[in-house]
Amino acid sequence: MNDQSANFAATRAAPSASPFDSISHKLNWSRQDIEQRFGFRGGRFTSVNKMLTFLIGVFLTVAFYAGLLLGLQRIPEAQRYVSMFVERGLCPYFIMLLFFWAMAMLWIKSRKLSLQARALNLEAVPQTPDFELTPSTARHVLDRVHQLVDNPANFVLLNRVERALSNLRNIGQVSDVSSILATQSANDEAQFASGYTLLNGFIWATPVLGFIGTVIGLSQAIAGFGLTLQASGELSGIKQSLQGVTAGLSTAFEVTLVALLAALIIHMRTTFLQTREATFLDACSDYCHKSISARLRLKSE
Repeated sequence: MNDQSANFAATRAAPSASPFDSISHKLNWSRQDIEQRFGFRGGRFTSVNKMLTFLIGVFLTVAFYAGLLLGLQRIPEAQRYVSMFVERGLCPYFIMLLFFWAMAMLWIKSRKLSLQARALNLEAVPQTPDFELTPSTARHVLDRVHQLVDNPANFVLLNRVERALSNLRNIGQVSDVSSILATQSANDEAQFASGYTLLNGFIWATPVLGFIGTVIGLSQAIAGFGLTLQASGELSGIKQSLQGVTAGLSTAFEVTLVALLAALIIHMRTTFLQTREATFLDACSDYCHKSISARLRLKSE
């Protein structure tokens, strides 16, 4: 095993033969994380900065309504659709704010996930068939991990590798490495799942806002009909009032339609991103199994 450790150290020092020569995939989370680039504190892994996403959501909402009022409203055929957003009370405004806030969160999470996935291309552990992980070689791998990224704790995969190999290097108990990897995998899954708490709240709150807008529209239409009955008992007046009520019903249900469509889009986009995250976490587990667990050797140096 001493010869293997010496060979591994020599390969790292060789300028051309080492599998660790290329640093073209080196990652710097502090500069490449999308939230850090916007000047905000980046959330860990795929967690998002709520203030940044809220500001993006506000900007997109303002831009959306500016496009409606300054663009589509000038088109006669589109005025009906414009009225669904601007003439139905305050609820559509809050619905669109939640929608664009959720879209901003999903976009940021997608960008952060792409950065995390790039760590899978890093050669943190030698892929040669004869390489074995021992307390001695683990030190070299840890050194390499810190050369590849600015801080392994900011990357899901490398955080797992560092935690497992630090235990192997410091304690020398290779039997504990697999359990550490399994525990860290469960912690990562819980961390990723917690990042959807606010989004799940949006998916629930958006249709509720639509129902509130519908109830408000219905109450206004029925109130108007009641005033007509009080003012005039003539059949013609009642018919005219009923026309206003039915128009009010149509207007009220349009708010719910907008809310349900917004909630559906958020839900579908969230499900798609959750599938991507699950695939990424599975890839991290496969990497750790093939590159760490399968290469562990009980013989100490």
